[in-house]
Amino acid sequence: QVQLVESGGGLVQAGGSLRLSCSASARTLWTYVIAWFRQAPGKEREFVAGIRWSADSTYYGDSVKGRFTISRDNTKNTVYLLMNSLKPEDTAVYYCAAGRIYTDDPETGRRESSYDYWGQGTQVTYSS
Repeated sequence: QVQLVESGGGLVQAGGSLRLSCSASARTLWTYVIAWFRQAPGKEREFVAGIRWSADSTYYGDSVKGRFTISRDNTKNTVYLLMNSLKPEDTAVYYCAAGRIYTDDPETGRRESSYDYWGQGTQVTYSS
């Protein structure tokens, strides 16, 4: 059982930065991949970034590569998403998710169905 709580969302101005946090409650996260997804109004949920806890390996969606950085803090059981150079299309509700994914195939890690636990989401809104 994993409980996830997101925080850090808000209004951000053109070209600004924001850092989201996902605090995870679990006996161990060693076997999990923690990921961020987002969903904009009227659109499907989209994979943003993922991190394998045991290997600290990361992967990103094409639309955020080079702008967003996912990282983790072992001591706090927290995953962060640093978002730089924000654009209007980054406006969405951002969700944290956890799943036991045993393959390194990135396509598996990008699927919603690979994740069993989800947070409640945090809103990020771009403002010009």
